Amino acid sequence: MIKKILVSQPAPSSDKSPYFDLAERNALELTFKPFIRIEGISTREFRDQRVNILAHTAIVFNSTNAIDHFFTLCKELRVTLPEDMKYFGLSEKIVLYIQKYVQYRKRKVFFGTTGRWPDLISVMARHKQEKYLIPLSDVHNNEIGEMLEQKKLNHTECVMYRTVPSDFEKDEYKKYDMILLFTPTGVNSLKQNFPDFEQGELRLACFGEATAKAIEDAGLRVDLKGTGSIAGSLEEYIREQNQE
Repeated sequence: MIKKILVSQPAPSSDKSPYFDLAERNALELTFKPFIRIEGISTREFRDQRVNILAHTAIVFNSTNAIDHFFTLCKELRVTLPEDMKYFGLSEKIVLYIQKYVQYRKRKVFFGTTGRWPDLISVMARHKQEKYLIPLSDVHNNEIGEMLEQKKLNHTECVMYRTVPSDFEKDEYKKYDMILLFTPTGVNSLKQNFPDFEQGELRLACFGEATAKAIEDAGLRVDLKGTGSIAGSLEEYIREQNQE
């Protein structure tokens, strides 16, 4: 019987989320809690990287997290960004978020159309004179730097925030009948939060082939590999299980 489900994501911002309809129709108790959280590094940790923000002419953002932590660090370091600073983002949505911190002129911002690095780097390559600063998480791959090197772009990568496990009690997972996982990082964080994790009868549901593979690579069982609508896949599976 599946009644209590841990959803490894933040709670939906809207009351109209299909999760709430699903819970009401099937008398489920849903708990929303990400396995990881993002925290900024200290000014001392940033200084240890010996990066001079003002030695760059353009900042490149891959997420809103990067934007938040970049501008927070600038404030703590008392760095005033010049008006002619340029901003690049993986997508238009990310670039628009910058307006939370600075008002910019349209000719000073650039973004990719696909939300992927190769597309953005093609845009950056049209501005080879720039000195790019790229704030990143402590967990990132080297492919970004390699692509930038191939284009011979002058750039500096720096860590400005990190992912850390959320605060869970030792055996908190045992309170649930099912856990929903959405990314390979989430699977890794499951093991970090619960080093002695034993699946037993606990169901693991995931969405996406990469996440399913990560679960299996961790020696765990995939009970539901959702396709299409998350809520729809869940409801079908839960009703089948609860009828047995």
